[in-house]
Amino acid sequence: MATAPDDARQGTPHQYRAMRDFVQSMDDTLPGKFEITREGIVHDMMAPVRQHELTVLRLRKRLEKVMPEELVAHTGEPDVEDAAEGVMRHPDVMVIAEADMEGEGAFDPRTLVAALEIVSRSNPENDWVGKVRDYPLLGVPVYAIFDPRTGSGAVFTDIHPTPAGPRYATRKDFVYGEEVTIAKWTIPTDGLPRYADDGTAQGAY
Repeated sequence: MATAPDDARQGTPHQYRAMRDFVQSMDDTLPGKFEITREGIVHDMMAPVRQHELTVLRLRKRLEKVMPEELVAHTGEPDVEDAAEGVMRHPDVMVIAEADMEGEGAFDPRTLVAALEIVSRSNPENDWVGKVRDYPLLGVPVYAIFDPRTGSGAVFTDIHPTPAGPRYATRKDFVYGEEVTIAKWTIPTDGLPRYADDGTAQGAY
C-alpha cells in the first residue's frame, strides 16, 4: 500500500483533484489498483489471482440469478467517487440499477445497492478497515466482504451517525458454505475458492 504525503491529506478540492489526476495518469503504467481516501492514495499491488477473479465471477453470477432484471452485479469500470468527501473507490462487485450506469464519469456511490469486496492477499486492511470506514461515508447501504484467506466474511449494514462520521451499525459474519444475505437477496457461498499459504489454490468450500 502506498499513500500520499501528509500535505496532500487535507481534503481540499485542489489537493483531491491533484491526487485524482495522478491516479488517472498511473492507471495504465503501474500494476495494481489505485484508490483515494481521506488519508491519501491507496495502491494495492495485487497481481491477477485466480481465486480472487473466480470469486468475483461466482458472486456476480449468483447475485444476478436472484436479483430483478433491472439490477446488475457490475464488475468493471468506472470507479465510485465523491469528490466533496475526497474519496474514490472501486468495488470488486457493484450492485446497481442498469439505469444508474448511464451517463458520463464515475458512478455516484449513493446509487449503489451494495458493494462487494474480495480481500486481496497483498493488502487486506484496505478491505477490512479502510472500506469499512469509507463506504458508509459514501452512503453505500450494504458492504459485503469475502476473505479467501480465511474462508469467511461479513456483511455490514445500517449506516448511522457517530462522532467519527457515518459508520455501519450492524455486522453479520459468515463462513464459506453458509448462505449469506446481501440487501434483499440470499446466495450460497459454497464453491468459493480460498488462497493457499504457498499462493496456490486450495479446494473450494
